[in-house]
Amino acid sequence: MTRQQTLADVLMIADSFLRSLIGLMGRSSLETGHGLWIVPCQSVHTFWMRFSIDVVFLDEHSKVIHLVENLRPFRISKHLSRARSVIELPVSSIRATETQIGDEIRILRR
Repeated sequence: MTRQQTLADVLMIADSFLRSLIGLMGRSSLETGHGLWIVPCQSVHTFWMRFSIDVVFLDEHSKVIHLVENLRPFRISKHLSRARSVIELPVSSIRATETQIGDEIRILRR
């Protein structure tokens, strides 16, 4: 909302332990305009993934509290106790939308 940008047109939701554990594993890529919203979440890993991702950490008010660009496969992100959810996006999404810490994100459910 802060920058009037769209991070993802299609946002899959991982709101259970199993969905969060599986995440994007098994995929060969993440299409531009797509993302995965993991709720709840305070850190992510890219074990067994075949591609890098951008990661946006959100607090309880959907404000950006941390950003990770180009998290490569077989890595673990920082753990943020204040985070309540995470959005995983294709690489370059953060840069393309100029997303910054403090930005407010609105997630529309249909």
